[in-house]
Amino acid sequence: MDTIVIRDLRVEVLIGIYKRERYVAQTVSIDLDIGIPGTAVFASDKVADTIDYAQVALKVKALGASQHFRLVETFAEHIARLLIDDFKAPWVKVTASKIGILPNAKFVGVSIERGIDKKRT
Repeated sequence: MDTIVIRDLRVEVLIGIYKRERYVAQTVSIDLDIGIPGTAVFASDKVADTIDYAQVALKVKALGASQHFRLVETFAEHIARLLIDDFKAPWVKVTASKIGILPNAKFVGVSIERGIDKKRT
Protein backbone atom coordinates (compact mmCIF):
# COMPACT_ATOMS: atom_id res chain seq x y z
CA MET A 1 0.00 0.00 0.00
CA ASP A 2 1.16 3.53 -0.79
CA THR A 3 1.90 5.52 2.33
CA ILE A 4 2.59 9.05 3.50
CA VAL A 5 5.14 8.96 6.31
CA ILE A 6 5.66 11.56 9.04
CA ARG A 7 8.31 10.85 11.68
CA ASP A 8 8.98 12.43 15.05
CA LEU A 9 6.35 15.15 14.86
CA ARG A 10 6.72 16.86 18.23
CA VAL A 11 3.45 17.92 19.86
CA GLU A 12 2.93 19.62 23.23
CA VAL A 13 0.11 17.84 25.07
CA LEU A 14 -1.47 17.86 28.49
CA ILE A 15 -1.26 14.11 28.99
CA GLY A 16 -1.07 11.76 31.92
CA ILE A 17 -2.82 10.40 34.96
CA TYR A 18 -0.97 12.36 37.64
CA LYS A 19 -2.22 15.71 38.94
CA ARG A 20 0.85 17.62 37.74
CA GLU A 21 0.28 16.27 34.21
CA ARG A 22 -3.03 18.13 34.00
CA TYR A 23 -1.21 21.46 34.16
CA VAL A 24 2.20 20.99 32.55
CA ALA A 25 2.37 20.10 28.87
CA GLN A 26 4.65 17.26 27.82
CA THR A 27 6.29 16.68 24.48
CA VAL A 28 4.89 13.70 22.63
CA SER A 29 6.64 12.33 19.56
CA ILE A 30 4.26 11.17 16.83
CA ASP A 31 5.09 8.81 13.96
CA LEU A 32 2.44 8.44 11.28
CA ASP A 33 1.98 6.04 8.39
CA ILE A 34 -1.04 7.22 6.40
CA GLY A 35 -2.53 5.26 3.52
CA ILE A 36 -2.90 7.36 0.39
CA PRO A 37 -6.57 7.47 -0.69
CA GLY A 38 -6.33 6.22 -4.27
CA THR A 39 -3.86 6.53 -7.10
CA ALA A 40 -5.04 9.74 -8.81
CA VAL A 41 -2.19 11.76 -7.30
CA PHE A 42 0.42 9.79 -9.26
CA ALA A 43 -1.03 11.00 -12.57
CA SER A 44 -2.26 14.44 -11.51
CA ASP A 45 0.66 15.64 -9.35
CA LYS A 46 -1.92 17.65 -7.35
CA VAL A 47 -2.09 17.87 -3.58
CA ALA A 48 -5.88 17.82 -3.86
CA ASP A 49 -5.60 14.15 -4.88
CA THR A 50 -3.68 13.11 -1.78
CA ILE A 51 -3.39 14.01 1.90
CA ASP A 52 -1.65 17.31 2.63
CA TYR A 53 0.90 16.42 5.30
CA ALA A 54 1.29 20.06 6.33
CA GLN A 55 -2.42 20.14 7.18
CA VAL A 56 -2.08 16.83 9.02
CA ALA A 57 0.68 18.27 11.19
CA LEU A 58 -1.36 21.39 11.98
CA LYS A 59 -4.46 19.39 12.93
CA VAL A 60 -2.53 16.91 15.07
CA LYS A 61 -0.88 19.79 16.94
CA ALA A 62 -4.28 21.47 17.40
CA LEU A 63 -5.73 18.19 18.68
CA GLY A 64 -2.91 17.93 21.20
CA ALA A 65 -3.68 21.42 22.47
CA SER A 66 -7.45 20.89 22.58
CA GLN A 67 -7.83 18.90 25.81
CA HIS A 68 -6.17 16.85 28.53
CA PHE A 69 -5.64 13.20 27.62
CA ARG A 70 -5.18 10.72 30.45
CA LEU A 71 -3.52 8.03 28.32
CA VAL A 72 -1.22 7.99 25.30
CA GLU A 73 -3.50 5.27 23.91
CA THR A 74 -6.45 7.68 23.91
CA PHE A 75 -4.44 10.42 22.20
CA ALA A 76 -3.29 7.96 19.50
CA GLU A 77 -6.89 6.82 18.94
CA HIS A 78 -8.05 10.44 18.50
CA ILE A 79 -5.28 11.01 15.95
CA ALA A 80 -6.28 7.87 14.03
CA ARG A 81 -9.93 8.96 13.94
CA LEU A 82 -8.90 12.44 12.77
CA LEU A 83 -6.89 11.01 9.87
CA ILE A 84 -9.63 8.61 8.79
CA ASP A 85 -12.59 10.95 9.29
CA ASP A 86 -11.17 14.34 8.27
CA PHE A 87 -8.55 13.31 5.70
CA LYS A 88 -10.27 10.17 4.34
CA ALA A 89 -7.21 8.00 4.89
CA PRO A 90 -8.10 4.38 4.16
CA TRP A 91 -5.80 3.21 6.98
CA VAL A 92 -3.29 4.62 9.45
CA LYS A 93 -0.61 3.54 11.86
CA VAL A 94 -0.09 5.97 14.74
CA THR A 95 2.79 5.73 17.19
CA ALA A 96 2.69 8.20 20.08
CA SER A 97 5.52 8.33 22.62
CA LYS A 98 6.13 10.36 25.77
CA ILE A 99 9.79 11.38 25.78
CA GLY A 100 12.00 10.89 28.82
CA ILE A 101 9.19 9.77 31.09
CA LEU A 102 10.95 6.69 32.50
CA PRO A 103 14.50 6.53 33.79
CA ASN A 104 16.81 4.69 31.39
CA ALA A 105 14.23 4.77 28.58
CA LYS A 106 14.34 7.27 25.70
CA PHE A 107 10.57 7.13 25.26
CA VAL A 108 7.50 5.12 26.19
CA GLY A 109 4.50 4.90 23.94
CA VAL A 110 1.93 2.99 21.99
CA SER A 111 1.44 2.03 18.36
CA ILE A 112 -2.03 1.42 16.89
CA GLU A 113 -3.32 0.63 13.42
CA ARG A 114 -6.76 1.56 12.21
CA GLY A 115 -8.57 1.41 8.91
CA ILE A 116 -11.97 2.27 7.62
CA ASP A 117 -13.04 -1.31 8.37
CA LYS A 118 -11.18 -1.33 11.74
CA LYS A 119 -12.46 2.00 13.04
CA ARG A 120 -13.45 1.77 16.72
CA THR A 121 -16.52 3.52 18.03
